[in-house]
Amino acid sequence: MAVKSFKYVIVGGGVSAGYAAREFAKQGVKPGELAIISKEAVAPYERPALSKAYLFPESPARLPGFHVCVGSGGERLLPEWYKEKGIELILSTEIVKADLAAKTLISAAGETFNYQILIIATGSSVIRLTDFGVQGADAKNIYYLREVDDADKLVEAIKAKKNGKVVIVGGGYIGLELSAVMKINNLDVSMVYPEPWCMPRLFTADIAAFYEGFYKNKGIQIIKGTVAVGFTADSNGEVKEVKLKDGRVLEADIVVVGVGGRPLTTLFKGQVEEEKGGIKTDSFFKTSVPNVYAVGDVATFPLKLYKELRRVEHVDHARKSAEQAAKAIKASEEGKTIEEYDYLPFFYSRSFDLLWQFYGDNVGDTVIFGDNNPESPKPKFGSYWIKDGKVLGAFLEGGTPEENKAIAKVARVQPPVENLDVLSKEGLSFACKI
Repeated sequence: MAVKSFKYVIVGGGVSAGYAAREFAKQGVKPGELAIISKEAVAPYERPALSKAYLFPESPARLPGFHVCVGSGGERLLPEWYKEKGIELILSTEIVKADLAAKTLISAAGETFNYQILIIATGSSVIRLTDFGVQGADAKNIYYLREVDDADKLVEAIKAKKNGKVVIVGGGYIGLELSAVMKINNLDVSMVYPEPWCMPRLFTADIAAFYEGFYKNKGIQIIKGTVAVGFTADSNGEVKEVKLKDGRVLEADIVVVGVGGRPLTTLFKGQVEEEKGGIKTDSFFKTSVPNVYAVGDVATFPLKLYKELRRVEHVDHARKSAEQAAKAIKASEEGKTIEEYDYLPFFYSRSFDLLWQFYGDNVGDTVIFGDNNPESPKPKFGSYWIKDGKVLGAFLEGGTPEENKAIAKVARVQPPVENLDVLSKEGLSFACKI
């Protein structure tokens, strides 16, 4: 088979790949120098759309509507854009072997790709219940959501099971966003998760109580403190019941599992330094191997603000780390330097008519402020995280763009706080005056 050679290769075709390509184009990449190799069949797109507007019953989002870089207010990069820029999009191509010493990648079909500089942007894979040998987890109509193909299958299932019963396994981002969208599709929704409250990695019990109350008011059944241990299927092999560890059995026409992801680093095991489940990089996303960079979910990088190495799974970091790596590569070729990556952790989610944003670090004591009554017609509330007398994190539900900017500034500046009761009473006005 023919060997293809490129100056730059991005392996992985997700959000990071699209944003890196745009930055390379800005920096003046020459036609034929850059290739993106993706196992997906479509050009890079904004993945968060899949658990939101893609599944709406009315005017759903569809490609080419949400190709990158529309998610951050930029120009939409259609497949034609890559052609115009001389960037080769090598789609439906899975890389099965990477030899970093020889600077080669080999695809499942046996093609060889040579590169001078590699950007690893392989992202995460979903954790499947079949990985744990859960009984009956290979039944039909048990879905996971990671790629546009997964979302298409889910759309078909929603159409086929009108007014049916859906069980959502998991209480994180995917669980909360999909429970909302399934309810909007008039399905009967139950959510099951083992933790004492939803989104436990970020939410406090107070914050979670609002969302759980809000979801209950929408008619979503929430079952906490237990897990799915088995599934029964009908004679067609379609899921019919979900068996829970606490002995309960839930009827189900559709099951969606959202129990987290794993960074896809297997191709590079033993060839590159790893830390905290990801590939260790510096502030320019350079790995321990010369001319190899890692961005997005797979990168464990120095978080300057907190003086420690972290891995961050979020679309915002996927975009920004990719841009940083492309800038760093071009700068080093020209003998220039760029600023170190100085990332402020940022997370957000949309469901029903709710929208929250969080900035900073969720460590230390917390105070809650505002109206967090799930019955309120327009709830608006937030929380601060305080450690060593400084505000390190800030959360806001229902904020305006200006208010969200204010809480971001608080998390960045880390202002001192003397009295938590006063902070709770001041609430949002504390952030707005920083």
